[in-house]
Amino acid sequence: MKIRQFLCALILALFTLQTIPLTAMADEGMWPFNNVPRAEIKRKYGFEVTDEWLRKVQLASVRFNNGGSGSFVSSDGLVLTNYHIVEDIVGEVSTAEKDYAKEGFVAPTRADEIKAPSLELNVLQSIEDVTERVNANVKDGMTSAEANAARRAAISTIEADSTKTTGLRSDVVTLYQGGQYNLYRYKKYTDVRLVFVPEFQAAFFGGDPDNFNFPRFNIDMALVRVYENDQPIKVENYFQWSNTGAKEGELVFVTGHPGNTSRLNTVAHLESLRDVSIPLLLRMLESRREMLKQYMAQGEEQTRRAQNELNSIENSIKVYKGQLAGLQDKSLMARKQKAEQACVGLLIRTLERRKSTATRGMRLQRLTSRYASMPGNAGFLTLLVDSIQPSSPMHEHSYGLLKRTRSRTLNGYQSSQTHVEPNWKWGCIRRRRSMTTSKN
Repeated sequence: MKIRQFLCALILALFTLQTIPLTAMADEGMWPFNNVPRAEIKRKYGFEVTDEWLRKVQLASVRFNNGGSGSFVSSDGLVLTNYHIVEDIVGEVSTAEKDYAKEGFVAPTRADEIKAPSLELNVLQSIEDVTERVNANVKDGMTSAEANAARRAAISTIEADSTKTTGLRSDVVTLYQGGQYNLYRYKKYTDVRLVFVPEFQAAFFGGDPDNFNFPRFNIDMALVRVYENDQPIKVENYFQWSNTGAKEGELVFVTGHPGNTSRLNTVAHLESLRDVSIPLLLRMLESRREMLKQYMAQGEEQTRRAQNELNSIENSIKVYKGQLAGLQDKSLMARKQKAEQACVGLLIRTLERRKSTATRGMRLQRLTSRYASMPGNAGFLTLLVDSIQPSSPMHEHSYGLLKRTRSRTLNGYQSSQTHVEPNWKWGCIRRRRSMTTSKN
């Protein structure tokens, strides 16, 4: 009875959340747990993100092995997720005689919960930056293929060592297209059981036309329970039910296992996707869709077997059509091109400054070498070295060069018992005289 009351309340809440007006817009931001902009959140919203809060939220969030997300919602291992995340599982446990996609399912007792053999749930335990370890074997002069092979070998070693040491599932995650590598360690659960799913028609109400649209009136939810040693696990960190729900203007965080973004793709890459890759992929998907529809027209059992794959293909077609429409938007591509030109311009200016600095360094080396050979010039070198501070990496080369030259000069003069005038003015005057003499 309690599970039915809970489900009724949950379904009502889902319908309520899906009818919130579009005035409640989300702010920009998607961050890993180890890189949350705490100061900015505190400044903008007055909410302090503490280590304790982050840890609780992290341990209450669940990753499905098919890439989906979920959350613990009870102390006895109950997990809330979307219907489409367990859609394949519903198909696996269904038969021609018992089609749970068509009829729905709710377990009246824990003994009636259905095991999902292929389902695995992961709970993130820790994140470690392993960028230096991944790149350690990449040497100068390697080709791109050799460098990638070296990184892959390092990643395999890191994952294997971590799993052996901790007993946790260990995945090295590539961030920022190789700019950073993080090691994610997960507690793995393989005994997961189906508790509730609605009928497919309720979960996917509106069909493909409503897919990726808001508001959307459906019950895209499911409940599973996690077991260990044939007993429901005891969960300390879970999201508790709220009878009041979210209020308008209230700060909301969403945790989960998101996909990747393409913001670092170059204009050339995007043009290739627009003109070649996505159109070809769409033709392949549309051809596959037609074959599935022909197969499903043969009867109910064929429909049951192919429905999930058809849903997935139609979902992908809509995604890629949306991407193609965006890439065909001239104003969007113009903004991307402008941003890329600005980035390339900055890179060119930076390289030019470095080249100029290197050229000045070589000139300085020739100058100091000649100048050090002149008797009595150690005083000026002393003044010059002491007046230059290595305040930036560009100064370090010149500073070190001058310091070494001064050391050699002083040691040479001292060994020949030549007197070095300590007064810095002497060096400057001597330098001016030398310059005047050379002009005449």
